[in-house]
Amino acid sequence: MTETNAGAATDRSGSGDIVGKLKRRILEHSLPLWSTEGWDRTSGGFIDRLTPEGRADRLAPRRVFVQARQIYCFAKVAQIGWYPEGREIALKGLEHLLARAKSPDGRPGYVHTLAHDGSILDPLRDTYDHAFVLLALASVYALDRDAQVRAEIDNLLSFLDTQLRSPNGGFLEGWPAAMPRRQNPQMHLFESMIAAFDATHEPAFQNRAGEFFALFLANLYDKQKQVLGEYFEDDWSRIEPVSVEPGHQAEWVWLLKGFERITGCPTGRYRAELLASAQRYRDEATGCLIDEGDSGGHIKRHSRRCWPQTEMAKAWIAQAESGEAGAAEEARAALSRLDRHYLSHPVAGGWYDQFDREGKSLIATIPASSFYHVLCACVEAEQVLG
Repeated sequence: MTETNAGAATDRSGSGDIVGKLKRRILEHSLPLWSTEGWDRTSGGFIDRLTPEGRADRLAPRRVFVQARQIYCFAKVAQIGWYPEGREIALKGLEHLLARAKSPDGRPGYVHTLAHDGSILDPLRDTYDHAFVLLALASVYALDRDAQVRAEIDNLLSFLDTQLRSPNGGFLEGWPAAMPRRQNPQMHLFESMIAAFDATHEPAFQNRAGEFFALFLANLYDKQKQVLGEYFEDDWSRIEPVSVEPGHQAEWVWLLKGFERITGCPTGRYRAELLASAQRYRDEATGCLIDEGDSGGHIKRHSRRCWPQTEMAKAWIAQAESGEAGAAEEARAALSRLDRHYLSHPVAGGWYDQFDREGKSLIATIPASSFYHVLCACVEAEQVLG
């Protein structure tokens, strides 16, 4: 399958009511699809991916972070009133996650991967996974403020603090520890701490989020080159040559705006720098972000996944919320590119995950992991852009 390439200017002129269009797509197609075909009615839990025809791949392994992301999605749409049925689906998903992924082998923490029947495929305790489990717990807690869910949040935090904290700052890659260190798990823990504060209004989560902001300033972000690195040594020194994922640069823009919102700490300078840097890594034909570049602004991988496009939209939305001139128009243009190139899939409610330089689809299946990115961009767009 090959996409139809069109210049970035077309996206700007044809954006129209792109926010309303994407909301309708979520409500009428994506949520019904992923709550039915995307749920395993036999073994329980969310399906990890659909076939190109939109049917459940029931034998595919179940990644725990995907289970957590789907819980978040359905809890979020219930919380904001888009899809009240999402509450029951999120609770059902959380019940399955706790029953199957939490300490099934008698060791603390959540396992990395489950088989289709709920048995353990990979017992690794992965920090990235735990960030999304915390996000899922926080989103469910925001619905009902259930004491048992709050206890699960505390249990997970205890596991992070006792088993995964690094003496050099931040958290290890997992248990057992691995190298290289990555900014990605730290970024999503930052996100989950902001979400946990929003759900609980407890200052402890402001403080925890502040630890990741400090790590960002001290180690993750190169203030001279104004780029965010991906891979590090154990002491957080950069691994050369530095790899830059422009999607993560954009994602930090949105997260820094969230941190500013809950703490009052100004982040405008870093948001502007990150966004300017992210825009250097764009596909000429489509205006979409590519997957990887170097610290000098050069493209290393011309392939382009779906999720960086959602993060670019969220970055511009964050800037629009801050009152930056022209940001709302840029956000709508980014959403139009997302719609045109990735969401216009033969399966209503599905998406293309990745294209090569020529616009050929590289992944035939429809991964559930992308729903978190797509949904969050649409929700933020409606809340800020209207």
